[in-house]
Amino acid sequence: MSLLDKLKQGITTHSAEDTRSIAQELAHLLPPTVTLALHGDLGVGKTTFVQGLALGFAIKEPVTSPTFSIYTLHYGTRLLAHLDAYRLNRPEEIEPLLLEEFLVAPYCLAIEWPEKLGSWVPKQALNFDLGISGKTHSLKLRA
Repeated sequence: MSLLDKLKQGITTHSAEDTRSIAQELAHLLPPTVTLALHGDLGVGKTTFVQGLALGFAIKEPVTSPTFSIYTLHYGTRLLAHLDAYRLNRPEEIEPLLLEEFLVAPYCLAIEWPEKLGSWVPKQALNFDLGISGKTHSLKLRA
């Protein structure tokens, strides 16, 4: 069974390293231009997932949540854009912040808190639900 099929069924991880490893493997399967919408509450591993993508793209710099800068660009074998929309209060803030062009550029774009962007999230985005229950985390690609 392919990783994408496993993700559609849902994967349980037992550590941050497990989550990073899955995202690192996924990075090699993604098309050149792709948007990943990462859904889930605080602390479920969205940034950890992006760290795994960065490992897959051979990005050397540390990847942390860009909550206060809203987005960060990371350069490796591929360009990874990491957007954290947590601080946005409503989708109408996107235009004044000049984020609309950033949302459709040719790179891998990982969005934390995509629901804050409303209809600005590209329709072809791959939507992932991340969750936590006790000591296990879950990853699921919406079909």
